[in-house]
Amino acid sequence: MPLKALALNATLKTSESKDASSTDRMIDLIDKAMSAHGVETGVLRLADFNVKPGVTSDEGAGDDWPDIRAKVLGADILVMATPIWLGQPSSVCKRALERMDAFLEETDDQGRMVSYGRVAAVAVVGNEDGAHHVSAELFQALNDVGFTIPANAVAYWVGEAMGSTNFVDLDKVPKVVTKAVDMLARNTAHLAGLLKAKQYPGEGS
Repeated sequence: MPLKALALNATLKTSESKDASSTDRMIDLIDKAMSAHGVETGVLRLADFNVKPGVTSDEGAGDDWPDIRAKVLGADILVMATPIWLGQPSSVCKRALERMDAFLEETDDQGRMVSYGRVAAVAVVGNEDGAHHVSAELFQALNDVGFTIPANAVAYWVGEAMGSTNFVDLDKVPKVVTKAVDMLARNTAHLAGLLKAKQYPGEGS
């Protein structure tokens, strides 16, 4: 069976926005690179949903997170894609990570989190330096809640400090970004295939 990836687009723009999203463009690059390795990628734009604040898997009436959670756990690969705002991951990105905190307590009979065996990668775009800081925050959070991080599992682009050019506005994607996207896709698909074939051992193994 083909591997499945889910990209959570944490742009602050909803689908109704008339402005193009740099995060969309980076996800498109990753999608194409993943498909070369037999990975089918779906995308959810978090700003389109009502993800309530909290740290449980269901925060009650009107909460869209339970359906998003099901899609996260139905995928072999999770791509967290976020713009940089104020030097940080976007607020909707942080909210999704906070909701995944529930995985710490949601374990099987061998003590494995429900997220075990799934691989995560990160995509970052912005107009200021900070891609390393943002990816470090996301890698730590994703690892804490049970995802496995492959080698070189980040693709990013940042413009010059105080600049006005966005990734989506570039006429041509820089080769260094394309190379990073290709490494992300290659390594993530490889590791996801290994973990799908053989899950982590549980308690008492």
